Amino acid sequence: MDGQIATAHSYSYMNKNLSFAVRDLGRMSYADALEEQEQLFQSIIATKLKREEHELDTLMLVEHNPVYTLGKSGDLQNLKKQPEEVGAEFFKTSRGGDITYHGPGQIVGYPIFDLEHFGLGIAKYIWSIEEAIIKVIAEYGLEGGRIDSASGVWLDGDNERARKICAIGVKASRYVTMHGFAFNVNTDLNYFDHIIPCGIDDKDVTSLEKELGETQDMEELKGKVVEAFGSIFVHG
Repeated sequence: MDGQIATAHSYSYMNKNLSFAVRDLGRMSYADALEEQEQLFQSIIATKLKREEHELDTLMLVEHNPVYTLGKSGDLQNLKKQPEEVGAEFFKTSRGGDITYHGPGQIVGYPIFDLEHFGLGIAKYIWSIEEAIIKVIAEYGLEGGRIDSASGVWLDGDNERARKICAIGVKASRYVTMHGFAFNVNTDLNYFDHIIPCGIDDKDVTSLEKELGETQDMEELKGKVVEAFGSIFVHG
């Protein structure tokens, strides 16, 4: 597939007691990853419509080539520069939320989950994604939190220094989810200068690299994300 790069993994999911499968797509274009999502999403829905049981819940992890995506309720005016001017692609998507950026150094997660397996509604599902990332960054000495009016994981969310380290935008149909989260690890934050991220113009965006002052091990971080999801998303 276009843009895909095979990766050598320093960790393994094979021996983890998870309620879902994990697929690490490596580096992949947004279009190709969207196709992967759609196929599994539709497969789960089709299985549910037949009233058949399934074990297809899957967390997809991917690093994208530079791309801006706009949610179904997003405003194009929040795109301040044409994507091709900065070497990025652009896609309108079916997820919630406004505009955001995906690119190298960012862990993008697409949980294709049947929420009925986990006993979750959509609000609790989003809370659970936030909680997983909050658990991960706590291992690095960072205190993540939430802002009532905006989804995602924030640092100093209760004051004027508020900055987002993880964005969330999802879609659900028949309690099956797609799209997901974007966790800034070693992300080039300059790309966010060309948009109003998530339509919020009075708060900043940050990354784990920026907060800790050094480049982080992406493979290690992916392993920690999987572990955090595994501790939170458990079949009922």
